[in-house]
Amino acid sequence: MKTAIIGTWHVHTEEYTRALQENPKAEPVIVWDSDCARGKAFADKMGLPFTSDLDAVLADETIDSVMVCSATCDHPELLLKAANAGKHIFTEKVLTIGVEDAEAVAAAVKASGKVFTISFPHRTFPTLRAAKALLDSGKLGRVTYARVRNVHNGSSANWLPPHFYDKAQCGGGAMMDLGAHPMYTLNWLLGAPKTITSTFTSVTDRGVEDNAVSLIEFENGAIGVSETGFVSEANPYTLEISGTDGAVMIHGDSAQWGGKATGGKWEDLPLPEAIALPIHQWIDAVVEGTPAPSTIEEAVMLTRLMDGAYKAAESGVKFVF
Repeated sequence: MKTAIIGTWHVHTEEYTRALQENPKAEPVIVWDSDCARGKAFADKMGLPFTSDLDAVLADETIDSVMVCSATCDHPELLLKAANAGKHIFTEKVLTIGVEDAEAVAAAVKASGKVFTISFPHRTFPTLRAAKALLDSGKLGRVTYARVRNVHNGSSANWLPPHFYDKAQCGGGAMMDLGAHPMYTLNWLLGAPKTITSTFTSVTDRGVEDNAVSLIEFENGAIGVSETGFVSEANPYTLEISGTDGAVMIHGDSAQWGGKATGGKWEDLPLPEAIALPIHQWIDAVVEGTPAPSTIEEAVMLTRLMDGAYKAAESGVKFVF
């Protein structure tokens, strides 16, 4: 599979490019970026050629796929062009900033018939997969509540790149970036959202929120809490799921559960074997025909959740989906 790197804006671009280089089924062949200096510097670092001609890349029939790591604001144009050119697509979250753009991209992806994957890496974690399997087994009873906390100190410790505070490029701050993981995880666990409310604050005063919580009511009656931020120190990843018959607690790499089936005692939750990250699953889906790890509908739902979260934060009023 020959892949073009479309945009080098995102912090994970190098990680994904190296994954392509290390996977025997794939080969990154060229880099494009709207910022020629940035793109050429990245291409040189990775030992790849650079071009400023996107149309030529998309017209090249020897290139069958693209990896889109541009600024989020550029996703609609780039993803539409890639889909219309018949390329398989891997992209960073979120799909687009606006819902209308997300729906347009989804229509083009479906029309192309090509493999689409958005990077939802937390869904590959053994702890989260074990929690999802337990939920699906029915041993928790009716699930009533889930909370996901995913934070770091990127803003308070001043290590995030400056463009992560540019609302025009990103669409928001911590919730749009790091908060994507709790959002898609809650959707995966609890289903379709019904309403959402949000409280966002800015601790370091950089123009976007760096401390954020959204409260989601789901159509099945469950409540979900999405917590994120760039200003928290020594906070391991946390997932809590509560049901009428049991509960799960994941704290960092530790996973436990308890309930009626365990006699009310807490036990270690058995974990499944590790699976490949989304980019490698995408490669297998293109080359081997295996299922893609995420769908375009799930990508659109992440944009819907973010759109609702930001509208609720800005208005102070509950957003209804």
